[in-house]
Amino acid sequence: MTSMKAYGKATWIWRVRVRLIDYPAPEWRLSTAGELRMPFSVTVKYCILGISVALLLLALGILAWQAFRCCTEKHTTITRQDAVNSDLLYSVEKSRTVGNYSGAPSTRMENVSTEVRRLSRCLSQASFPSLGSSQADGEVGEQANIKKVDGSLRFSIYYDQLQSQLMVTVLQVEGLLDHSQVCSLQPFVKLRLMWAGSEVVEVDDYTDEEGEGTAPVLWTVLQEWRTRVVKGSCNPLFGDQFSCIMQEDKELHHINLRMEVRHFDKFSRHTVLGEVRVPLGQLNISYPLELQEDLKTPQKDLVGEVLLTLKFLPTSQRLEVGLLKVRTVPTEICSDAALYARISVQCNQCKLRYQKTSAVACSLVTVFNEVLMFSLLEFPLEQCKISVSVYETRTTRKSPKHLIGQLTLGKEKSSEDKHWRLMMHSVRQPVAKWHGLLI
Repeated sequence: MTSMKAYGKATWIWRVRVRLIDYPAPEWRLSTAGELRMPFSVTVKYCILGISVALLLLALGILAWQAFRCCTEKHTTITRQDAVNSDLLYSVEKSRTVGNYSGAPSTRMENVSTEVRRLSRCLSQASFPSLGSSQADGEVGEQANIKKVDGSLRFSIYYDQLQSQLMVTVLQVEGLLDHSQVCSLQPFVKLRLMWAGSEVVEVDDYTDEEGEGTAPVLWTVLQEWRTRVVKGSCNPLFGDQFSCIMQEDKELHHINLRMEVRHFDKFSRHTVLGEVRVPLGQLNISYPLELQEDLKTPQKDLVGEVLLTLKFLPTSQRLEVGLLKVRTVPTEICSDAALYARISVQCNQCKLRYQKTSAVACSLVTVFNEVLMFSLLEFPLEQCKISVSVYETRTTRKSPKHLIGQLTLGKEKSSEDKHWRLMMHSVRQPVAKWHGLLI
């Protein structure tokens, strides 16, 4: 009996061994060499490895780019301040050194002053003069660099009473002096027909051309023209003729012809070399009349009013500029005409990114009620300029924008605007004030 049990047990063990030999272990089990096998082909394994390496390289690249961007922004801000300070110190030291000598070194002093003006022009691209200043252009704000106006403008005016047509011909500009040492002079003439409205406005801190504080009159630009550019000439010949239809002969008594001689710049920062103003009501232009007038210092005209609010938040270092209303005197209101404003802030020689309001249908008083926020990079504020430019555009079709006017306010190192002073006395509270829109 015992031998039978032992025989049965041996038979069962033999059958189990046969089954293990006939049916080997699956691939994912440990092989005889001790390696772990996966149910994937070699191609799939390499693809997974390549994707993992690519994601790792992408993450490292993003991390390196963010670190480089942070370092460059800090370095740019520091180097910009150092460059301004070093240029000013260099100009002061050179002017003192040159002033101690006589004779030939005087030429060096002129070159240093010219270089300082060029550097200041490049650093302060958005520098516009204050509202009370009449030395700035309405579009580019570079007339403050002009100290002396040279040259004369020759032109002709004729009014055809039968066709009610006004014709202006720009003939020649004579006696221009090329003050630029970088490139040759490229003059052209920009003409504006300015119509004086009967409405009188009250704008604070505004003085007219004669320096009197009388109430100004709003002007309206009826027509704008521009001659061709003559390259490399201080006595350019133009011969360009412009014409427009005038409704009534009586309108000529309220129209001034404003002609500005400018130096062309490919970055649209045209420098005004001088201007000529001709009141048409004081001339007999029933027949062709040829005139030659000397260029004078550029002046600005009041073309509207803007209601602004300023609010300063010292804790978060933010400046809020609110555009509430814009008042103009358009000659005719088109159904598709719209106004929008572009506001830029320059803080301590650092220009912030400009912001634009939405386009609003044009009317006598255009209501915006928009507030734009600017984060100030540096504190305290030694200098801050707020520039507001109002443009006209069309909503139904694509057309080039048309500048209506500009205004500038803020704080300088030695002076500050009245609106800015009221804002600093009422911190965290918006202060509203009307400002003149100039062109």
